[in-house]
Amino acid sequence: ENISLQASNPGQFEHDSDVQWQRGAAPETIAYHGRVGINTDAPDEALVVCGNAKVMGRVMHPSDSRAKQNIREVDTNEQLKRITQMRLVEYDYKPEFASVMGIKDT
Repeated sequence: ENISLQASNPGQFEHDSDVQWQRGAAPETIAYHGRVGINTDAPDEALVVCGNAKVMGRVMHPSDSRAKQNIREVDTNEQLKRITQMRLVEYDYKPEFASVMGIKDT
């Protein structure tokens, strides 16, 4: 499968520095060592998408139990100690976010 990049100024991809886009270690992958911005030229994270994103699969997160092992309960006293150190908050969703997401704004 081919990957195409188009820009209004193709010369913006010409640099005197080392090439940052490379073939990945696994087949059919590419690697970029830096920050990637979609609809932004100033990404402040590894990937910044300014606009909607559609995911046709799973989004894995380090907190996902599928990425962990040796999961076990801790001592009840230790759990209570940790709870007293937590910052608990209440909030309301912003109406514009709630309407787009189809959720109540409470």
